[in-house]
Amino acid sequence: MLRRMNINGNPCVGVFCKVSEGVAVVPTNLRKETVLSIEEAMDVDVFETSVCGSSLIGPLTAFNSNGMLVTDSVYNYEMKKIGEKINAAAISERFNAVGNNILVNDKAALVHPGLSKKTTKTIEEILAVEVMKGTIAGLKTVGSLAVATNKGILCHPKITEEEIEKIETLFGIPVSIGTVNYGMPYIGTGLVANTKGGITGVNTTGVELGRIEEALFL
Repeated sequence: MLRRMNINGNPCVGVFCKVSEGVAVVPTNLRKETVLSIEEAMDVDVFETSVCGSSLIGPLTAFNSNGMLVTDSVYNYEMKKIGEKINAAAISERFNAVGNNILVNDKAALVHPGLSKKTTKTIEEILAVEVMKGTIAGLKTVGSLAVATNKGILCHPKITEEEIEKIETLFGIPVSIGTVNYGMPYIGTGLVANTKGGITGVNTTGVELGRIEEALFL
């Protein structure tokens, strides 16, 4: 199921939510109707938390079925709460918006070229994936430029053929291009998905919805 919706009145659903095959992480104090919509669309359990005292779950976390990475500005009580639900680690990086800098599914991760060896090792260990540095459309914030499930990847429309080839080889699944929220190329800000479904902003057009469904095999 692919559902159009807002989170906290905002169509940038990927800013406020991250999802794996079994869990969706969302800000605290969401309306019950919003939580139920997320649960139903992607067949997940919803886990509510803040990160760094913020509702910006998307930019501040990266996770899959194996674990979660968060920026090291996370508060101790938040880390304790997250750790009770998910195998988690904090990342200390000058590029600290880990969600914007890591594109990951359960097999592989494409990451910002500037991440340190220590960070890439942590990604490998906590998320249990193969890691490669790279770009999408020549841009380094790969987590904001695409959404990857275990079936397909939807990317910024200006991704190059060379980048597509490298990403398809890394993840072993097809790469498609598209937009969200009426032409927004930053896919990760306006779409959250797993193999069972997804949510996207209310401004996403019918043509964009069709592209998302085709790319992610929904």
